[in-house]
Amino acid sequence: MLFDPKGRRYLLTLRQDGSFAYHRGTLAHSEIVGREAGVVLVSSGGERLVALRPRLADYVLKMSRGATVLYPKDVGPLLVWADIAPGSVVVEAGTGSGALAMALVRAVGPQGRVVSVERREDHAAIAKARIEAFFGEIPSNLELRIGEVAEVAPEVEPDRLVLDIPEPFGVVEVAAGSGLQSGGVFCSYVPTVPQMAQTAAALDDAGCFVDIVQFEVLHREWVAHGRSLRPSQQMVGHTGFLTVARKTAPLVAAED
Repeated sequence: MLFDPKGRRYLLTLRQDGSFAYHRGTLAHSEIVGREAGVVLVSSGGERLVALRPRLADYVLKMSRGATVLYPKDVGPLLVWADIAPGSVVVEAGTGSGALAMALVRAVGPQGRVVSVERREDHAAIAKARIEAFFGEIPSNLELRIGEVAEVAPEVEPDRLVLDIPEPFGVVEVAAGSGLQSGGVFCSYVPTVPQMAQTAAALDDAGCFVDIVQFEVLHREWVAHGRSLRPSQQMVGHTGFLTVARKTAPLVAAED
């Protein structure tokens, strides 16, 4: 990723014979390949460009995609509230453009496992390409499947079920059965209030979920340059609602 003096960002896929062109000139990819991260380069138009390896947040926001991605502001809280940690076994649906799958893979580590399920073959193909482009290959702890999460989850028996689909409430019954381990975490992401309300109602009706929490995350940056100290004129407001719940074990009858 190249940064110009005005903070504009340009995401590149480096090729030895490639060239980057923009309104302030060109820069050969060969000038970047093999250099240390943070190197300062100069375009043919005399403008300074800083070359850095993109963070996942940079890549997700700049990559070409099919399905809408979760914003980084939502991914961070999701990982924390769903308690995605090294060694976790996660079933995710749907894969979309692969943004959340990449974050989950990093969070579970090599000891963990992520099975990402997508029902649309076109979205699955885009996600596979984007994930390979970021990691260089499909990580060994990630399995990409085309199908229905209601069929995959009981087979995998995850301890975390993460849903970015239009009707997560339709998967609650599966999660209440063998689709989620006892003590596991159910987490869904939806854009509208009715979807959020239906998910909460389904979790309540299932009778085996506790600590149900629903929230949204707003992200506002600040400008702090010299005497200028103010909120940014633009902010990332509502994007979606997160619902998080924990599954209980079956009731054990007290002994007489």
